[in-house]
Amino acid sequence: MNIDFRSTLVVMRKELRDFYRDRRTFLMTLLLSPILFPAIMLGMFKLMENRASTQLEKEMTIPVAGSEHAPNLLAHLASHGIAARKASVAEVEQAVRSQADDVGLIIDPGFGKDWHAGTPAKVELVTDTTRRNADVPIARVESTLKQYSQTLGALRMLARGINPVVGMPVGVGTRDLATPEAKRGIMLSAMLPILLLISAFLGGIHLGMDTTAGERERQSLEPLLATPAARGAIVSGKMLAAVVIGVASLLLILLALKGSASLATGMGRMLDVSLPAIAKLLFILLPLVVIGTGLITFVAAGAKSMKEAQSHVMWMMMLPMIPTYALMASPLKDTDLWQYAVPFLSQNQLVQKVTRGESPDAQQWAVYLGCALALAAVLWLAAVWRYRQEKLAISA
Repeated sequence: MNIDFRSTLVVMRKELRDFYRDRRTFLMTLLLSPILFPAIMLGMFKLMENRASTQLEKEMTIPVAGSEHAPNLLAHLASHGIAARKASVAEVEQAVRSQADDVGLIIDPGFGKDWHAGTPAKVELVTDTTRRNADVPIARVESTLKQYSQTLGALRMLARGINPVVGMPVGVGTRDLATPEAKRGIMLSAMLPILLLISAFLGGIHLGMDTTAGERERQSLEPLLATPAARGAIVSGKMLAAVVIGVASLLLILLALKGSASLATGMGRMLDVSLPAIAKLLFILLPLVVIGTGLITFVAAGAKSMKEAQSHVMWMMMLPMIPTYALMASPLKDTDLWQYAVPFLSQNQLVQKVTRGESPDAQQWAVYLGCALALAAVLWLAAVWRYRQEKLAISA
């Protein structure tokens, strides 16, 4: 056992030393993601801030059909930075359909008559709910119209000597139980899981492929397998080297995240990037590094060339994306323990918890660590088993 462990360490040092000799690949593997990560984060922060300033504060113009029927309404909209552009009903629909405008307004020809009669005057909001970029302008126009309606209703009641409060028999209030950390983490939880999961899962992919399919292609694997060292020790050393590179890359990415949030302005400074939060994220993602390394080694060991091994990257990259997109389509409460036993879904839920400023309970940690480490062990043993196959020693 000591000999195997010593052989494992020897192989690990050998792979790390060989990897370090290729300085360009070494630096690209360790530094490319930490350099790109801040650029991506800062870019996203800037785009969000620009969208907020453009769609919430900047004056907007919308097409309005029947504008001559409601001059007071248009004056109210104008006072809130929403200007009207005269158009026909067909032109309003075409403008929204062609995305020339995010929202349009159709005022009923009987608006003035109904308004003077004290009956509800009809105004139709023309939108395309499938366009997410129009959400903010639609909400802005809708809230302004509701405010106008409520103001008119209150004035009519006052004109009749009635307190406007009478028209609100029930006062509905909202008590938000979200902590400041959770509110700050909304944006972080929406963006970070998929980026961090892919970074952790594929952190050691290059070294994992190079030490298996790459060596097989270069015909340097046979001499290594011919040594007295057990194949289990050889593959374990190769995987340990890939894990070391993956963990180092992940740590640099998390530090880059902290730095990018510190350099950001506005929304970026709302993120919780304290050292305890970074430490929790690292602890959550460490098993995923081992899982990814085990799967990469198992797959690459059966490949006859680097090109064949690289063909597996696409579907492997999609694995961490599946739960993220599934949660976007159908969100789940993170209270059920079964979620913490599912690979990738468990990491996604835990990352979101941490970014909301919450701490997973003991049961959730136990289920996650037990299942994640068990899966890592299975993939590790599967890679060792594949290395013990005799045909692996036959070069392509």
